[in-house]
Amino acid sequence: MVSSWESDAEVAIRAADAACEVIRRSYCRAVERVDKSDGDFATEADLAAEHVIRGVLREARPDDRVVGEEYGADEGAGWRTWLVDPLCGTMNYAVRTQLVAVDIVLRVGDDVTAAVSADPFSGEVFWTGGAEAFVRRDRRDEPLVPGQGGDLVDLNLDPPFPNAVSFRAARMLMDDAFTGRFRPRVVSTTLALAWVAAGRRAAYVTDGHLKDSVHFTSGIALCQAAGCVVTNLAGEAVHTGAQGLVAASDSAIHRELIDLVTRRS
Repeated sequence: MVSSWESDAEVAIRAADAACEVIRRSYCRAVERVDKSDGDFATEADLAAEHVIRGVLREARPDDRVVGEEYGADEGAGWRTWLVDPLCGTMNYAVRTQLVAVDIVLRVGDDVTAAVSADPFSGEVFWTGGAEAFVRRDRRDEPLVPGQGGDLVDLNLDPPFPNAVSFRAARMLMDDAFTGRFRPRVVSTTLALAWVAAGRRAAYVTDGHLKDSVHFTSGIALCQAAGCVVTNLAGEAVHTGAQGLVAASDSAIHRELIDLVTRRS
């Protein structure tokens, strides 16, 4: 059952707000780590944040499916599926670095119809209901406007690297053509994608198969709704061919980055 009085985007924002409260409350305390696989781990805050998100979603949208970073997927196919990353930037958080995000996305069929990336520490909530993108501060919404990010480009250096033979983001840091033109940043959370949409970064570059990713889907949707140029590493449609991602504030910066990526390839 879908409530007629609360939009899907507002449900996602409410769920993200609840998770942000959990994350802030746990921040100054020692957090227990929960080992996962390949050296990865979660913290008590990751688990608690996803628990409250699922609680909000189940109450508001009981018939929907939820796929979460920590607790996995509900049973059933689900025409309406929520993708949840309760704490993107766990390693940052574990060492008390305030660079994290709460990411929540609703996919209806093949379309993303609502997406939220919330910053627990700034209190900003970046969101879209599908057509436009906004940042909410103190209960006021302002449109996201890309294009003021200067020359700052975020690179994702974390694995996996499906294109390792031809592309590694780390190699761009040794490319004089890249460092002579742009100023690289590495924040290790997909909050950086929201910053591209908000005009705080010029672009974001990563490798990987990102379709339906709980980490990246929200940021991609925000950039697309804000009018950024979003493609795979070859400059083609995102989630096709070479995979990976180049999300740029405008077409000129996007073209420069694609040229750099393909030249190194």
